[in-house]
Amino acid sequence: MKALQIHSPESLARGQQMSAEEIARFLEDFRQLHGHQSQPSKLISLKVPIPLLSTFRFQCEQQGLKYQTHIKTLMKDWLQTKTNQFK
Repeated sequence: MKALQIHSPESLARGQQMSAEEIARFLEDFRQLHGHQSQPSKLISLKVPIPLLSTFRFQCEQQGLKYQTHIKTLMKDWLQTKTNQFK
């Protein structure tokens, strides 16, 4: 049995304001998180200056993003850019 997703009016309004790129990224992140090909994760400790982390978290919140997920997205994007340089 599949779970039923129920969205709040705020969530639906935010979704309607998303660009095509944001929707594609959300769907890809969702697929990776809930797909059958899950990858193991490793818990790490990372020291980040407080003002940098606070500002990053605030900006993510303003865009409706989870900041830790966004950090992973930035890491993947950076690696993909570096990989594409060697093609």
